[in-house]
Amino acid sequence: MCRMILALGNFCAESVFNAALAMSEGIFARHEKPIPRHPNGWGAVWRKSSSPDRLSIYRDIRSLGESMETMTFFKEMKTDFLAIHVRHATLTHNQGIECTHPVTAEGTAVPWYLLHNGFLPTIYRHLGREKSLFDSREYFDFIVPREGDRLSHQDEIVSKLEALEPGGSSANAIVINPHRAYAIHWFPRDTPYPQYFTMHQGRTQEATFISSEPIPFLTHNWSALIRGQILEFPLQPLPAVSLTSAR
Repeated sequence: MCRMILALGNFCAESVFNAALAMSEGIFARHEKPIPRHPNGWGAVWRKSSSPDRLSIYRDIRSLGESMETMTFFKEMKTDFLAIHVRHATLTHNQGIECTHPVTAEGTAVPWYLLHNGFLPTIYRHLGREKSLFDSREYFDFIVPREGDRLSHQDEIVSKLEALEPGGSSANAIVINPHRAYAIHWFPRDTPYPQYFTMHQGRTQEATFISSEPIPFLTHNWSALIRGQILEFPLQPLPAVSLTSAR
C-alpha cells in the first residue's frame, strides 16, 4: 500500500516533494495506520516542455527520504503538473525498479502512466489470465484503453471495480497521459481502513492538490473525496508564464 499526491496549477514543486516525504514517514497521519512507513521505492510524473510527449518520469528503488538527501533536481523544478508515488510493497517479491510506479505499458495510442495505492489480487481473472504477477500492472491493463486518451465513463469503471472478487484493498489511483490526468477513488465498502484509503482534495487560489492525506503546509483547505468518485483534469498546452519555483 502506498501514498500519492497530485499537484496542478501554480505551486512549489519542492513543497509537494516534502508533502510526499511526510506521507512516506506518516508524519501527518490521522488514519488507522495499517502501514506507517512507505520505504519501497518512489516515482514521479511531471510536465516538461522539452520532453517528447511533454511528460517526464522518474523511478527510484530507494526511499524518497534517501533520494532527497542526494538529488537536487526537485529543488529547481518548474512545472504546472506533478504526481508523486511512495510505495510500501504488499508482497515482498514485488519489489525493484520493475515494480516501482509509475506503471507504464507499450502499445497504447498515447503514453499512459498509473500510480496505484492498494492491492488487487483478483483482478487478473477479469483479464483471462491464469495467475497474478503484479496487481498494479494488471489494474493498468484493466482500465487503460489501447486507443484514445480518455478513460471509460466513471459509472463503467466503478461498476467493473465493484464486480471484483473479494480480497483487494483499494483501487485508488492517479492515471496520466499527455492530455489529461485522472484521480480514481475507490475501495471496498467493508474495508477495515476507510480513513487510510480516503483521498482528499486541497485548493489554493492557484493550485489544486489530490492527496492520500491532507498536508497542512500545502493548504488548510482540504475536503474528502467520495468513494467511487473519479476526477478528470485536462492538461492544457504548457503556458508561456513563469511558474512557481522552490523557495
